Amino acid sequence: MKHLVYLSITLALILAACAPAADGPDASDSPVSYPNVSYPNSGENPPVPPADDYAPRPEDASLTRGPAYVDSTDLLTLESYPLQFMLQLKGSLPTPCHALRVAVSAPDAQNKVMVDVYSVSDPNMMCAQMLKSFEVNIPLGSFPAGKYTLWVNGSQVAEFDA
Repeated sequence: MKHLVYLSITLALILAACAPAADGPDASDSPVSYPNVSYPNSGENPPVPPADDYAPRPEDASLTRGPAYVDSTDLLTLESYPLQFMLQLKGSLPTPCHALRVAVSAPDAQNKVMVDVYSVSDPNMMCAQMLKSFEVNIPLGSFPAGKYTLWVNGSQVAEFDA
């Protein structure tokens, strides 16, 4: 009889541990949606989060511009119609207090797509002097038919056909 009581209590504890929380679903179970952002050179939104986190902002005028050390770049072609392109950047920022900024310009007359990668920081902020790594995907959108070159911080990193 004693074993039956212990078995019942153990079973009750196991079932209680597997039950959902009483305060509702976990926030990580909530669906995530991105705002309807229009991309230059594109009639449709690519199926990726917007790169607004890295785009230059008006408040950057009060910050100090610094370097971003780009270690590798990779041009990704998404399987979509029209073709969408994404730039994968890996590198590091001078300190954890620096924020990454990526400015993508529209293709010029020679079909050069220029990308400026840099950092901004508050000059009055004290910060640990250590590198902070980053790995980001920047949506470039789609382009009219043609041959293009991609330049990051003044260096050609890729050629592609749209």
